Amino acid sequence: MASIQTEAPVAGSKAAAISNHVVRTMSEYTGRGPTKARTYLNDDVVTVVLQCTLTKGERSLVSDDLDELVLSMRKAFQSTMRHDLIGGIEEILGRKVTAFMSDNHIEPDVAVEVFLLAPAGAGPQGDGARGAGKTPGQAIASAVP
Repeated sequence: MASIQTEAPVAGSKAAAISNHVVRTMSEYTGRGPTKARTYLNDDVVTVVLQCTLTKGERSLVSDDLDELVLSMRKAFQSTMRHDLIGGIEEILGRKVTAFMSDNHIEPDVAVEVFLLAPAGAGPQGDGARGAGKTPGQAIASAVP
């Protein structure tokens, strides 16, 4: 297994903590995390760019031209783990996540996780996990052709 690289271009330890949190959470849910993660912190937006995310099984499906199935499965995983991802971001930054978006790309093998934050010092602004996507059951149901 390749070593995991995390880079923190802005805000040092917080960006590194976010990268580590996202990689660890993905690994817990999929059995394998990305090998590289880079977090960007900009005002009210956190962007995590991940590389080399696909499992061996997913790469096998891609080689059989089943890219859409792999992308659908990834959407289901992201929907399922969004609460844990959001909870970690809120804990690390001490700010409320108001929205979460996530997507994957097959070639190159990259993914992005985007967290929108409530303005600094703002009170509760809703549940970022609530409207962030389909429920796990809905995501799985829509993944079946």
